[in-house]
Amino acid sequence: MTKRQKRLKKLFTNPKSVSFEELNRVLLDLGFTKRQPRSGSSHHIYTKGEIQISVPYKRPYVKEIYVKHVLEIIGGIYEKKS
Repeated sequence: MTKRQKRLKKLFTNPKSVSFEELNRVLLDLGFTKRQPRSGSSHHIYTKGEIQISVPYKRPYVKEIYVKHVLEIIGGIYEKKS
């Protein structure tokens, strides 16, 4: 199992304990581009074609709702490829 597969598996199995760095790495591995937040904001914007995801930087873990939103988008990307 590759590191990329392990990261994805961790997202699916335990979305409550995903750090921002892990989620960032997964999105960048999938080909998303990241835009840094503007002054005063903590939200990082990831884009890939028409898809746009906003994820706030939060320690120690990203909120579960954001991780689940990313998982839905990832599922949609893989369905389109099939």
